[in-house]
Amino acid sequence: MAEQVDVVVIGMGPGGEHVAGRLAEAGLNVVGVEAELVGGECPYWACVPSKMMIRAGNLLAEARRVPGMAGAARVAADWAPVASRIREEATDDWNDAAAADRFADKGGRLVRGRGRLAGPGRVEVDGPDGGVFEARHAIVVATGTKPQIPPVPGLKEVPYWTNRDAVAAKEPPRSLLVLGGGAIGVELSQAFARFGTDVTVVEAMDRLIPAEEPEAGELVAEVLAREGLTVRTGARAARVRHEGDAFTVVLEDDTELTGDQLLVATGRRTDFTGLGLETVGLDPADRALRTDGRLRVAPGLWAVGDVTGHGAFTHVAMYEAEIVARTVLGEPVPDADYRALPRVTFTDPEVGAVGLTEEQARGKGLRVRTGLARVPASARGWIHKAGNEGLVKLVEDTGRGVLVGATAAGPMGGEVVYGLAVAVQGQVPVETLRHMIYAYPTFHRGVEDALRALKD
Repeated sequence: MAEQVDVVVIGMGPGGEHVAGRLAEAGLNVVGVEAELVGGECPYWACVPSKMMIRAGNLLAEARRVPGMAGAARVAADWAPVASRIREEATDDWNDAAAADRFADKGGRLVRGRGRLAGPGRVEVDGPDGGVFEARHAIVVATGTKPQIPPVPGLKEVPYWTNRDAVAAKEPPRSLLVLGGGAIGVELSQAFARFGTDVTVVEAMDRLIPAEEPEAGELVAEVLAREGLTVRTGARAARVRHEGDAFTVVLEDDTELTGDQLLVATGRRTDFTGLGLETVGLDPADRALRTDGRLRVAPGLWAVGDVTGHGAFTHVAMYEAEIVARTVLGEPVPDADYRALPRVTFTDPEVGAVGLTEEQARGKGLRVRTGLARVPASARGWIHKAGNEGLVKLVEDTGRGVLVGATAAGPMGGEVVYGLAVAVQGQVPVETLRHMIYAYPTFHRGVEDALRALKD
């Protein structure tokens, strides 16, 4: 017999946990289904522990910038505090008891196991707490993504790392080969390099962080190279092998790269295998679940987070989860709006971006002007000196006279982009932005310089 409940949430990552908790607090009978850890990828293997690694590496970099600026400094890198902090502060040694208790305190019921749809309004769970549930009000799919492993010959046979292995490392490897120069690849590469690892990054596209503006990718590549990393863009792995303690990546031009460890950071993908989408008329081979403005997939079925295809970001999942919660509760809420979707690559320099890139804007047929300003040329950049690499790039839709995208790379680039996100979201006229007062001397004053540089 199926158990009658109000809501079933399949996947208790950031989005799933938020919507399940909100609905449980509102008094609904909510079952949250999770096969791994409550909280998902972000707090245990991604956002939180990786930023602890990055913060530690940035401290080392700042200390190394003291000569010529503030006297003398001797830096001795030690990974032990990083590994300890990840285990003790971020992950509780990969124990989700606190998160599970938090959900229970809100009135929710956690069911350990793997959930699958078994027809409209019905969920089956395989696992220690398995059972069959019928949801009176809603089923929410929030199953996230998994690492995308490229079909490189030999890769399946070698003990490569994913981001999970990298953040769990108790010692940094002596040398590291990184397949993938997107956000995950460059963030982890720079962090390990600052602790003494000899790092080589291999990216198939012609620049790093290829989803962002070319100028940002070129800037990050220049900085990494100056820090001693080897960066190979426009390079594809032809095969991989592991012999003894060494990994070898052979590129298509027959160049051989060797390292003590191999990190695969070539993106993430959805995997709907076994989720039972076919039982509700959906195709399990789809890359994402198509939703309406309230994240509804079908009557009584919603989706949040990576599975919607709007970006594998915790902030997107949380945003979508709140919309679903309000919709299920009958509360007023506007449709989802992704025009000003922000994203940050937490390298040093930090790359914050919002909205469309120039290429994306032109691809939509918009009439575009762009403006570019370099941070080192600004007063704050000149004052900052060591570690002042950065830029501000604006993308204007000249037909409407508003910004549709922007990038702020440099010290605190992810913070600077907030103001630009407000401008994109609010469709603030560029002429209004031109006549604002920008505090002096700040990094965000570079926006004013970029506005002056706008041209076709």
